[in-house]
Amino acid sequence: MPITSQQLLQILPNASQVAGVFVPVLNATMNRYQIVGQKRIAAFIAQVGHESGQLTRLVENLNYSAEAVRKNWSSRFTMELASAVARKPEQIANIAYGNRMGNTDPGDGWKYRGRGLIQITGKNNYQLCGEALGLDLLAQPELLVKPQNACMAAAWFWATNGLNTLADAGKFDAITQRINGGQNGAADRQALYARALKVLA
Repeated sequence: MPITSQQLLQILPNASQVAGVFVPVLNATMNRYQIVGQKRIAAFIAQVGHESGQLTRLVENLNYSAEAVRKNWSSRFTMELASAVARKPEQIANIAYGNRMGNTDPGDGWKYRGRGLIQITGKNNYQLCGEALGLDLLAQPELLVKPQNACMAAAWFWATNGLNTLADAGKFDAITQRINGGQNGAADRQALYARALKVLA
């Protein structure tokens, strides 16, 4: 059952400017990765909806205050360092993501910051995702902000991490954990999920 523009906007009302672009690519993508049926589609739309600000943000912002930097990456920033780089997205990315996830060269943290509907982050993930989708994401990481690629990357991540199985079991918090590494934004994700289940019923 493909999702309609009307259903998408009932779940993600802030997506009104982009729904027409996203509905066909979301449907093609979900079909390809077996994200079918009410439970899977509801969980997928809720998670990508949260991660992308209801399909309006396809690249990680990182324009954080010192407090937000500390909250997100307490192990990588002292308060002093966080204060020094507050509101400097490129510096924040290079410290937060530097020397991990395959980011070995100076500037890799910024170059391979989160992109797509589920923020693919880090050189290693860009490489794996690119190989799966037939895109050279190491050379052109910005390809992940094109709607079709943003959808495909999210569905690839979803399938690779066994999230259809969790969706079938109704384990929505476990899906959030795999995507986020924690429960950031759990209340918004749950609200979108509840709405999606109702709209798709």
